[in-house]
Amino acid sequence: MSGWYIGPVLARLFHISRPVLWVNTLGPAVVGMWLAGDLWRWEALPVLLWLTLPFNLLIYGINDIFDQETDAQNPRKGTLEGARIRPREVSTILRGVLLANLPFLVYSLLFLPAGASLWMLLYAAVFVAYSAPPLRFKARPFLDSLSNAAYAFPLVFVPLALAEAPVWAAAVGLMAWSAAKHTFDAVQDIDEDRVACIETTAVRLRPPGVVLWSGALWALATLSFALVNLPVALVNAAIAGGLLYLLYRRPSPRTGHRLYGHSIAFPYVAGTVAGVQLVGALSLGLYP
Repeated sequence: MSGWYIGPVLARLFHISRPVLWVNTLGPAVVGMWLAGDLWRWEALPVLLWLTLPFNLLIYGINDIFDQETDAQNPRKGTLEGARIRPREVSTILRGVLLANLPFLVYSLLFLPAGASLWMLLYAAVFVAYSAPPLRFKARPFLDSLSNAAYAFPLVFVPLALAEAPVWAAAVGLMAWSAAKHTFDAVQDIDEDRVACIETTAVRLRPPGVVLWSGALWALATLSFALVNLPVALVNAAIAGGLLYLLYRRPSPRTGHRLYGHSIAFPYVAGTVAGVQLVGALSLGLYP
C-alpha cells in the first residue's frame, strides 16, 4: 500500500476520531494517574496512548457507521464537531478500529492487572453497544444518557493498572457529570433525531425536562466532587448552573447548539482547575 494512499486514509481516520473531543477520554486518564499519586508513571503510557486516536476512533467510527442516515441531515456533521462518512468508507473505518485497538487489547491482557483489563473491556463494550445494534443505547431513552457514565471509567482502570486504589468519589462524580452532559449536548440534535425516529433522553424529555434531568445529575456530580476537592465542585456548579439557566430561559434545540461550544469547553476548564491543584500538590509533596 503506497504512502500516497496511507496519508489521506490516516488523515480521514484522524478526523473521524474527533480530536477536539479526545479530552473526554485522555483527561480522566491523566487525572486518574495523578490521583494515584504521581505526576508521571511510564507504566501508564500504553493506556494513555490507547485513549487518543485508537479508542476515540472506536467510539466515533462505530457511531458514524450506524448513524449515516441521521448524520446526512445534521448540519454539524462534516465539521470539527463530527465527520459525515460515505458508505464506501465503512470497511476502512472497521479495519482502522481493529488495527488501532487490538494491540492495546493484547497488551492489557498480557501485562495489566486483571481488574484494570476488565474495566477497560467494559469501557469499550459500553461504547460499542451505545451505537451498534442490537442494544444501541443511543436510541433508548435514559440508557443513552446513563451509558455515558463510562467516560469516567479511566478514573478506575488507570489507578488499577498502576496497582493503586481508585478514588471512588471522583469516579462517581464524573459518571454523573458525563451522563448529564450527554443529554444536555443532545438537545441540539432533537429535530434530526425525531426525523430519524430516534428517541433519545433529550427527545423524550424535551429541553425543559433536560434542564431537570441534567441538573439533578450535575448536582450529584458537584456533591461527589466536593468530597474530593471543593474548588472543582464550585467551578462545576457555576458552569453547569450557567448552561442550565440559559437553556431554561430559551428551551430549544437552537439554544442547545449555541451552547455546545461552551459545553465543549466545560471539561477543559474544570479539568484545568483540578489539574493545577493536583500538579501543585504532587510537586510540593503534599499529596500522598
